[in-house]
Amino acid sequence: MMPVVQPPNVTAPPGGRIVAVSAVGTAVFVAVAVAATVAPDAVGGAAVAVDLALFALGVAVFLQAYAIAVQRSRYDAIGIGGLYFLAGAAPRSVRWRLNGLVVVQLSVALATALARPFSRLAFGVLVPMFGLGLAGLWGARYGQFPPRAPSSRPVGRAHGAGDAEPAGPGSATLGGPFGQNTDHG
Repeated sequence: MMPVVQPPNVTAPPGGRIVAVSAVGTAVFVAVAVAATVAPDAVGGAAVAVDLALFALGVAVFLQAYAIAVQRSRYDAIGIGGLYFLAGAAPRSVRWRLNGLVVVQLSVALATALARPFSRLAFGVLVPMFGLGLAGLWGARYGQFPPRAPSSRPVGRAHGAGDAEPAGPGSATLGGPFGQNTDHG
């Protein structure tokens, strides 16, 4: 009898739903855009509706991702390339899939708009905002970013209970909570 070989314990990266939503939205866009290119009078209105709906969803998700990233940036050093393009912040499979879907959206939008210039298909160029917003949401929720350096305190932060009191004029303690520049005569 052959021994049973156990598969390696491989866990899927987080955020699978975000990737799936991006894939479904891209598939719907591609199907409607191609149909509208072939039959613009019959499907052109539906194409505009799909394009505007995906764009509106993309803008909303983009802003949600930004809001999440702003909160995380208090503790993590988040860059725009890592947040929206997942550069260095996501596993390769996620990065390639989400960025690839944005490339598909952009390619189909340009190809269909160029196939029928000055038509309703031009609204398709708005659709990549959908993919970009979802990539940003993935990055904001699950992206791996290095911690902020301790000396890079957010601007405008009020002094908390553990912080040193601000030094007054003529005081020898000018350095805040870490004691830098104290007693430098």
